[in-house]
Amino acid sequence: MKNNIVIGILILITIMAGVLAPLVLDAQATDTVAPGSRILNTRLLKPGLRQYLVYYQHPQAPKMLRCWYWLRDIKTATRNGEPVFTISQHWYGADTTSYRAYFSVNSAKDFTPVYHQETAKSGLAAYNWGTAGISGADTVADNSKKGFTLQFDRPNFNWNLDVETFEMLPLAAGKTFAINFYDAGLDLPEFVIYKVSGIEALTTLDNKSVDCWKLVTTGNNKGVDYTQTFWISKKEHEFLKEEDVYGGMYRCKVKLPAFMPDVLTHF
Repeated sequence: MKNNIVIGILILITIMAGVLAPLVLDAQATDTVAPGSRILNTRLLKPGLRQYLVYYQHPQAPKMLRCWYWLRDIKTATRNGEPVFTISQHWYGADTTSYRAYFSVNSAKDFTPVYHQETAKSGLAAYNWGTAGISGADTVADNSKKGFTLQFDRPNFNWNLDVETFEMLPLAAGKTFAINFYDAGLDLPEFVIYKVSGIEALTTLDNKSVDCWKLVTTGNNKGVDYTQTFWISKKEHEFLKEEDVYGGMYRCKVKLPAFMPDVLTHF
């Protein structure tokens, strides 16, 4: 009788272990990514100019493409005696009113945001960004966000630099990341879930095959479901492609080859 009880207990323990193990593995598989978490490897972020073609297709106008041309230039510098990355962006659209420019400064140690500036048709917005909060930069002339301030309950990353953030992630099969992102001056910071869904090979201009991690996020924005998929090369941690679906709209972002001329040098 005693042996039967012991055997029964062992069977119950085995069953419970089988039930709980996937839950434990799921918990272990999610990496919380925020400044101070030491998840991002900043050594993977390579200085240099990247250029992207971005186009949109709408179901109401399937024979028309809305195109953008993006430049993102990463440099290393020093700010207040500390090493930083500076990232300059230029977005070109169909006319001058769609042009946007961004300038961001981030710690070279863990990519913590330090400063962010945006210039668009609506004007200039400049922010001093720290781990405890963000505020309008009062020393920047014509800053429309001088009186802006927001305290954080925890540090976050600049959502405008998601491309660069993805290139520094320790991507691997089955990985899930909860990244604390904030889009300066807009909604409150939030954790966004990104999952590695698998591996896919992309063919480059010279017909070489490049194995890429596929990073996927899904969500709902104002009642509309969306899916975003990103391709990051396994070997070089290079962001190569993005595909988004939002309320029937399709957007594609493709990294252009390095031989593309820098449009900023023409005029």
